Amino acid sequence: MRMEVDVLDYAMDRILSMECEDGKWRPVAFLSKSLNETERNYEIHNKEMLVTIRGLENWRHLLESIVPCFKFEVWMDYKNLEYFMKVQKLNHR
Repeated sequence: MRMEVDVLDYAMDRILSMECEDGKWRPVAFLSKSLNETERNYEIHNKEMLVTIRGLENWRHLLESIVPCFKFEVWMDYKNLEYFMKVQKLNHR
């Protein structure tokens, strides 16, 4: 199984797909949600993380039922998440 996530300025999309016997990936579930006013102001790396976490929360019941020998992947625009791999200067907030 794999979850594909994408976030735009005003919306976030998630697709849960499963590989079939013919080798093609077929969608199992799809979610789309508008970002609220506060979420629209997030930096892009925070939006990417938000959509990933929300997808895992929404489909937790499906993902927990996967037999342990199956692989699960999250597909996203990882370039936006490179921010979290660097040391950050924290402020007092």
